[in-house]
Amino acid sequence: MMLHIPGVLGADQIRQCREVLDSATWIDGNATSGTQSAAVKRNEQLPEGSPAARAVGDAIQDALARNAMFFSAALPLKVFPPLFNRYAGGDGFGTHVDNAIRLLRGSDFRVRSDLSATIFLADPASYDGGELCVEDTYGTHRVKLPAGDMVLYPASSLHHVTPVTHGVRVASFFWIQSMVRDDGERALLYRLDSDIQQLNAQHGANDPTVVSLTGLYHNLLRRWADA
Repeated sequence: MMLHIPGVLGADQIRQCREVLDSATWIDGNATSGTQSAAVKRNEQLPEGSPAARAVGDAIQDALARNAMFFSAALPLKVFPPLFNRYAGGDGFGTHVDNAIRLLRGSDFRVRSDLSATIFLADPASYDGGELCVEDTYGTHRVKLPAGDMVLYPASSLHHVTPVTHGVRVASFFWIQSMVRDDGERALLYRLDSDIQQLNAQHGANDPTVVSLTGLYHNLLRRWADA
């Protein structure tokens, strides 16, 4: 399942985050690349664990914790601390797949990458190119979202970022280990939860159908969840 989650960060939060990021020191993005990615990756990245990355990453994690749509879709067990990249002057990232396991440097923290996430941090009108292109059974989906919006998609997907030919593309990216490993099962739970919320708004939480479907949701979650 691929999902657009709008407004993860508000305008004031984006401004504050950009002030921190724009004054930070960036390095070659291949500092964190594997062999496959290094051959196709051209961008800049904030060093993992830098003060700027930690400050903005903490703000993003706080925002995610308040976002009901993110929780319903991802059912997160672990979230890798957000990383940050920047594309300009023809930078791009060729077709690749994310590593199945992500390790946090200098620690024993590790995440099975069930889901990949990108939060856009630049106005899409301020740069040309820079589309995130994600491949699935139904073709290639091209994503370029307003600042503060997030796209969530299976980490197993082949994807690439088209070259930025004008302006600067700034984004945060990270991975989620879900309580429900299987993407199809997660998608069913998300659709069921969304329908329950709509029925709840129309008929109230004590409506017999709402109560029955809520029980079904939680019983399926018990069956499929790792934790």
